[in-house]
Amino acid sequence: MALTTALIEVLKRELKSRDITYADLARKLDLSEASIKRMFSAKDFMLSRLDEICEYAGIEFADLARAVEARDSLLMQLTPEQEKELANDVKLMLVAVAAIHHLTFEQIVQSYQFTEAELIGLLARLDKLKIVELQAHNRIKPLVAKAFTWLPQGPIQMFFYAQAQADFFRSRFDGEGEALVFASGRLPPAASAQLADRLRRTVQEFRDAHHENLKLPLDKRPVMSILVAMRQWELGAFRELRRKLPKT
Repeated sequence: MALTTALIEVLKRELKSRDITYADLARKLDLSEASIKRMFSAKDFMLSRLDEICEYAGIEFADLARAVEARDSLLMQLTPEQEKELANDVKLMLVAVAAIHHLTFEQIVQSYQFTEAELIGLLARLDKLKIVELQAHNRIKPLVAKAFTWLPQGPIQMFFYAQAQADFFRSRFDGEGEALVFASGRLPPAASAQLADRLRRTVQEFRDAHHENLKLPLDKRPVMSILVAMRQWELGAFRELRRKLPKT
């Protein structure tokens, strides 16, 4: 099932790159668009259907398999040593984040105060760290997976806690597309686990939306950040008022 899921995800990406929609596939396969959506959502394909779709899109099945293999070799996380090197050099970290977000060489130069020579030097360091591959004509190939995450309590997260946390919350969160929601309640462990799983899916939807809009120009997709957290916690001032349990 994991291999099937990977094949379908790669197929969806290839269809999108060719501007082939579910409606296009529905007309080709003489099915309703809703049926095509269900096939992709359930990842339930007969081989004959998969062959038809690949033939229509001009995709070789062997190319799909190679793309899955390449995808599986991508980094889900960096090592502590890799993260530490980024956290110790803000410029290097900025270029790494930009590359992970699929900005091109030209877009990075356009957006930030780097000379071309300086940017090439930083990308060469990231290439040496195996975070990106610097290709001919300054093309940047990120070597991280779509579901890439920073290490929990790693150097990058600690950098955020130390330097970015206060800045992140210095906002009314009332701009277009912005939101700040805080809730507190009492939940049993099973309900907490279910809710945590939904929050992780929300983060994945955020990543999916980022990748689905990569073709838009930079001025149409400003940098947005999402912070999702849930823990057993009570305000310190409230904890101090708790009745002390007798010692046994």
